[in-house]
Amino acid sequence: MFNKLSFIDDKAIIANNVKVGPFCFIGKNVNIAKNCHIHNHVSITGNVTIGENSEIFPFASIGSSPQDLKYKGEATTIKIGKNCKIREYVTINPGTNGGGKITSVGDNCLLMIGTHIAHDCRIGNNVIFANHSTLAGHVIVEDNVVVGALSAIHQFCRIGEGAMIGGMSGVTADVIPFSTVIGNRAKLSGINILGLKRRNIKKKEISEFRKIFKYIFFDNESIFRDRIKEVMKKKHESNIISKLLKFLHNHSDRSYCMPD
Repeated sequence: MFNKLSFIDDKAIIANNVKVGPFCFIGKNVNIAKNCHIHNHVSITGNVTIGENSEIFPFASIGSSPQDLKYKGEATTIKIGKNCKIREYVTINPGTNGGGKITSVGDNCLLMIGTHIAHDCRIGNNVIFANHSTLAGHVIVEDNVVVGALSAIHQFCRIGEGAMIGGMSGVTADVIPFSTVIGNRAKLSGINILGLKRRNIKKKEISEFRKIFKYIFFDNESIFRDRIKEVMKKKHESNIISKLLKFLHNHSDRSYCMPD
């Protein structure tokens, strides 16, 4: 059902049971899956794909040119998953040649009012961005992350699975999985116990994770990298420990958020 006061390009692909309210602009390369609801005053332009059952609220802008001076109008894309809620004044920019040509948002994500997703960001599933969260370019956010209101994440940072970023934090380094960080220049403050419990992680596994976490990040008697190597020598059956070690093993452009 399309409101006659909206402009929808004839070449746009709109599936069955999509609702489009008044005063929207939907460009020719937009593909919207079934059962989506686009409220009034929404702009969607460029090569954008939106998964089924997603809802986009007034004054969101998806697909406008990246805020990157290196961008020269090349054809790049945005991919948004299913069951996402994109609230008022959210902005999502497409990728660039230098960043893989795609910006992506996974399934079941909530982007609250004023969230900004810059070019070449990769967002996982079940991610929550509270009001006015801001991501610079090339940020990777893994599954089940919660970003607090008015927080900003520096370009090329990685946010590990299940992490929680406190409100009004400035994140300038990688955030390890299942941790919590907070502060003007965010510091590692602990483990996201609440997030782990919500995922039904067993108490014993959380206890083992806590021991590894404390040894790697809070034992100052040896070098940080040596502590990581020492832990990696041992076999770990815990899935969350394995994910932590994999995150630490992978390349980092920004180092890591560390404790005070």
